Amino acid sequence: MGAIDGTHVSTNVPVEIQGKFRGRKEGTTENILATITFDLKFIYVLVGWEGSAHDLRVLDDALSRPSGLKIPEGI
Repeated sequence: MGAIDGTHVSTNVPVEIQGKFRGRKEGTTENILATITFDLKFIYVLVGWEGSAHDLRVLDDALSRPSGLKIPEGI
């Protein structure tokens, strides 16, 4: 595992749920978590979290999923 990072991407969502997708950035955003190897290959991507979700909450979700993010022993 090389790096884990999150980012916000602009998104269009229905009016009735826009409040959850408003984060610190202007407009509605989706919180995305990605993991890459040392040779810059994506090994895990989690999309779909609303922009207002805290990064730790997104990471906890990635780690708790049955086929989610697995951190190698000793890292």
